Amino acid sequence: MYRVLTCLTLEHDWRLVVLGGVICMLASAVAISLFHRARAAQGRSRDIWIGLDAAVGGCGIWATHFVAMLAYDPGIGVGYSVPITVMSLVLAVAVLAVGLAVASIDGRWWTVAAGGAIVGAGVAAMHYTGMSGLELPARIAWSPGIVAASIGFGGLFAALALIVAARGETFGHTAAATGLLTVAIVSHHFTAMGAITLIPDPTIVADGLTISPSVLSFMTAVAAFAILGISLIAAILDRRAKTELHKQKLVLDTALENMSQGLCMFDADGRIMLFNERYSEVMGRTRTPLRGRLLIDVLQDLRSAGEWDGDPDEFCAGLIAEAKAGNTATRIINRNGRAIRVVDQPMKGGGWVATFEDITEWQQAQEQISHMARHDALTNLPNRTLFREQLEKALRLAKRSDQVAVLCLDLDHFKEINDTLGHPVGDALLREVARRLGECVTEHDTVARLGGDEFAIVQFCSNCEPSVVSALASRVVETIAAPYEIGGHQLVIGVSIGISLAPEDGKDPDELLQKADLALYRAKADGRGTYRFFETGMDARAQARRMLERDLRLALQRDEFEVHYQPIRDVAGDRVVAFEALVRWSHALRGLIAPNNFIPVAEETGLIVPLGEIVLRKACADAAGWPEDVAVAVNLSPVQFKNPNLVTSVKAALQESGLAADRLELEITESVLLQNSEATLAVLHELRGFGVRISLDDFGTGYSSLSYLRSFPFDKIKIDRSFVTDLATRDESMAIVRAVTGLGKSLGIVTTAEGVETDTQFDLLRQEGCTQAQGYLFSPPRPAAEVARMLRRTPERSVA
Repeated sequence: MYRVLTCLTLEHDWRLVVLGGVICMLASAVAISLFHRARAAQGRSRDIWIGLDAAVGGCGIWATHFVAMLAYDPGIGVGYSVPITVMSLVLAVAVLAVGLAVASIDGRWWTVAAGGAIVGAGVAAMHYTGMSGLELPARIAWSPGIVAASIGFGGLFAALALIVAARGETFGHTAAATGLLTVAIVSHHFTAMGAITLIPDPTIVADGLTISPSVLSFMTAVAAFAILGISLIAAILDRRAKTELHKQKLVLDTALENMSQGLCMFDADGRIMLFNERYSEVMGRTRTPLRGRLLIDVLQDLRSAGEWDGDPDEFCAGLIAEAKAGNTATRIINRNGRAIRVVDQPMKGGGWVATFEDITEWQQAQEQISHMARHDALTNLPNRTLFREQLEKALRLAKRSDQVAVLCLDLDHFKEINDTLGHPVGDALLREVARRLGECVTEHDTVARLGGDEFAIVQFCSNCEPSVVSALASRVVETIAAPYEIGGHQLVIGVSIGISLAPEDGKDPDELLQKADLALYRAKADGRGTYRFFETGMDARAQARRMLERDLRLALQRDEFEVHYQPIRDVAGDRVVAFEALVRWSHALRGLIAPNNFIPVAEETGLIVPLGEIVLRKACADAAGWPEDVAVAVNLSPVQFKNPNLVTSVKAALQESGLAADRLELEITESVLLQNSEATLAVLHELRGFGVRISLDDFGTGYSSLSYLRSFPFDKIKIDRSFVTDLATRDESMAIVRAVTGLGKSLGIVTTAEGVETDTQFDLLRQEGCTQAQGYLFSPPRPAAEVARMLRRTPERSVA
């Protein structure tokens, strides 16, 4: 140690020693920075960084050596052999590259230490090779112990420098590693210089290929600073780029970890390159090592643990083949009761990216949407769409011995309940009906709600008797007719059913539904609360009805309707006091058509509204030319009361004709009051408010007549013809007529008997105090041109 200190203090120029130390520290800083880059890189990129680090570090160490040699003053002139000097530089770069490569293999400390020791050996190799190129008139004697110490110092401190550098890239770790590497180079150099003893020998002659120390040192310093400066700039730029990449990596990592989807990237061999935490969670692999492993190995481990079933080899081979073919594959798998959609997207150059999305809730939502699209929201029964699908399926599956029946159902009197008790009660009733229908059928049948109060059933019967359909229809009629307790109300409804059969009535769903609907129409016409099978004649009748509807629309456009009038006579005065306006249809081909043939069709189609306005206008216009003590009575259909312009139409007819309002009587039936009675009563009060008189027609045939007389002050009640017809033969009819006329007298309401055809009936009505009479006894309905004659004519009949 004394010899080293003597050499350093007495035989060196301290200014150049400091310069060499600065170069050494700069070279060490660059070498450590490039070492960090090399460890962070992979493959070919790592090799490039190691080569650059070795070149820059070797040059820096080499420059440090020769600047330090310039500081050495042995007391005699010296020179340097050019070939050996160049060889020392190459040797420094080569050994340094080997050491850095070893240190970059992995993160184990002994591997890094081994690489650092090799770097120290490279420093020693460069030093002693360079010293062998020293040319001076003296022989060099080496101290073996000091030489060994110099090699030990270089290897030890270089190993420590790379170990510290491998622990992190923070400023502290980088500065410490730089300092240790500087110490390794400097301690080795000056210790090795202390091992020299020069023995003068004038016989030694310098080689011709020599360069003076001053020139070599100057050139070395310039080259070293240039190389190191460029390297330092490259390292700084690289660090900045790495910092930016690190930021981008943080952003990418943040994005990956906050994705709602799991993501996993595989190389061309199926090795897991990248994945996020969501992937581990979705696939239930949080406890399984994944990074860098082959997918097939992961699946084999999972299979061994009983967490995956399938053939890993076959599965992975299929994925790799799809990726190589450039095909995007989508599949849905089940993991822990959750539905996972996997999309494999191939990458350029091989491999694929797989995304894993939990679609359990989405599937449930889609199933709910699909269910809602094919089921009725109120009853949860299949709707018309699903019903048709089930019907098509039944027809497709039916064999020759099988029978498919289509039953169309329509609830009787449901509308009255819905209008009087409100929609909540109506909805509850429909749900209960749906429940009862479900109890009537088997698992092979389908019950559907087509809309409103319309239901349908598809009955699939294999090798069964035709009577099975009748049994089902009878059971449905009986079940639906049973009383209901809903919202504190006891309700009773019925059901009418139309039935068509396949293959007898057809094999097309539309045809079967149409024919079942025709049979339903017949069931309603036959009194409701029953069922009817389709018959061939029904189609002809339906066709005739459609033609009638078409002609009815054309008749409104062509003004083919006439108004006939039937006189209403005062019983006591035996004179005409009013005429009832009755519409007649003068068809171009069929002649005069009676009202009972077309009024029901007009009401069903809504054409009664414009037809009623025509009758009202004509009746008012005709009555305006009659004596002022003669009124006109016009019937109003329940359908007309649904028209919000009814009051406006009545006022317009009176205003256009100039007829006094008290000469117009509007006749309504009890069915008008069944539909939304409060609104109907409001309209009646408004009509009566400007002078129009209101009559209650067909009195006694409904269920609540007396309550209606109390709720509205009718001007007249008309006794239905069914009671007048049996007046002379049935005591019950006489009792009803007597009660009604007595009620009229008590309430101050005019009573009019309809359908009077005999003198006996007329005499009995007069005896009971009936106010007015109307019927064929006096005159059938006649055109407006004959009203004057009917006013003059006195009927010839016997009067008791």
